[in-house]
Formats: sequence, structure tokens, C-alpha cells
Amino acid sequence: MNISQKNAIITGASSGIGAAFSSAIIEKGGTVYGIARREERLNELKKKLGDRFIPVVLDITDQQKVEQWADVTFSEQHFPDILINNAGLGKFGLIEELSSDDWHNMINVNLNGVFYLTRKIVPLMKANPSHTHIVNIASVAGLMGNPKISGYNATKFGLRGFSEALFKELRFEGIKVSCVFPGSIATEFFERAGSSTHSHMMRPEDVASTVIHLLETPDNFLIDEITMRPLNPKPPEEA
Repeated sequence: MNISQKNAIITGASSGIGAAFSSAIIEKGGTVYGIARREERLNELKKKLGDRFIPVVLDITDQQKVEQWADVTFSEQHFPDILINNAGLGKFGLIEELSSDDWHNMINVNLNGVFYLTRKIVPLMKANPSHTHIVNIASVAGLMGNPKISGYNATKFGLRGFSEALFKELRFEGIKVSCVFPGSIATEFFERAGSSTHSHMMRPEDVASTVIHLLETPDNFLIDEITMRPLNPKPPEEA
């Protein structure tokens, strides 16, 4: 895909790798519909990235509002070309300490929100005469279970299964589906999850450059899954 002049939808766009994806696609000449709940952060990003970043204040767990937004934004005269399902939520702790609210919030953001948006965008991608691409941002937690992240594991394993099924469902429609499994990235995700970052973690810009490579592959070439990790994951004081 030549990203120039393409329309990209990115969830969780207001910070972290979502903001890095937005910057990288705009640098390539694309237009980004950046979805997040934090209007102030989105507006700050627009000032930085310019008019081709279109802030969309939207909670992806609200199915009705997601559908309304898609209906008024896109049509068979204005197609989406790229969908990056990036928004994610993690709450860590022992299973008996994981609240029902935390469990349901992770399911709603990491799975239900992906479903609500994807099911609205896929018909428009099918009508798009060009090849299109859906990129689902999972985690290495979608490949292996670990203590204290059982709920997060469950959602990311689920996203992997969703992605594989969708890839097989849509490949003959000219729609690529890729699932990305990053290891630890230095973003505020870990702080919100009750953990911390350090300098050995991957950088958002490096993850974004890999996703750009996925998008720019030839039309009949698909990388359906890709795993990325820091070479040395230990904090500097432990390395």
C-alpha cells in the first residue's frame, strides 16, 4: 500500500503508540482519524501533527456512538483504507484481587470495542476498490499466560483468535488483517496498569515503524502476525 492520500482510523490515538502511529502515517501523507476519549490530548496532538490529524472524541465501548460516527464519517465516496485497533486496557493483580469492574472494563475495551468498530468498517473496506488493511494491536500476553495478568491474557488471546479468523474471512476481499504482539513499550500504559517503565523498554516510534512496514507491503503480500520484544527486557539496574 502507498499510504499517501489514504484514510486511517486509529483508536487509542491520544498517547503512546497510538500517537506514534498517527505521526508516522501523517508523515507518509495519509490522513488520520484519531479516536480517543481525552479531547484535550487529541487537540494537543492535532496542533503538533496538523490538519491531516482529525480528532475524534469517542468511547469505543459505546456501540451506538461508534456506529453513528462511522455512518456520518465514511461512505462509498469516502472510504477508510486502514484501521488500527490499538486502544487497550490492562489491570494486573492476583485473580482474587481482580475486581469484576476491572475484568469487564478490559473485555469491553480490548474485545468489544474492537468488534463494534471493525464490524462497521469492514463493509466499507469491502466496497473500497483498493486494498485495505486492519491491524490489531495485541501483546505478547496474547501468546503466553503469566501470573497476575490473567484478565489481560484472556483479552489478548481473544484478540489473536479474532484476528486469525478475520484474516481468513477477508483475505479474498482484498482486506489484509495483521495482529501485532509487542512486548514492553515505554508508555503510560504501564503506569495506568499499576507498573512502571524503564529505559530498556521498546520505544513507541520503533513499534510504529514496524507497523508502517506492514502497511507498505505489496498488495498480495501479507504478514499476518508479528512479535516484537526488547532484546534485554530487564531494567538497567538489573541487567
